[in-house]
Amino acid sequence: MGMNKNSVCAWASFLMFLIGTALVLLGVLKYEDYAIGFSTVGIGFFAISWAFNALKGRV
Repeated sequence: MGMNKNSVCAWASFLMFLIGTALVLLGVLKYEDYAIGFSTVGIGFFAISWAFNALKGRV
C-alpha cells in the first residue's frame, strides 16, 4: 500500500488542522495570558492546511 502525492497532501492537511485546533484550544482554555499568540499561530496552521488541501489534486 503505497501513498501517492494526493494522499500525502491529504494527511498533511488533516494533521495540520489538528495541530491548529490544539493550539487554539490551548490558548483559549489553558494559557489565557498568551491566547492571542496561540490563536494566531493556530490560524496560521489552518491557512497552511487549507493550502495543502487546495493543492491536493494539482500536485
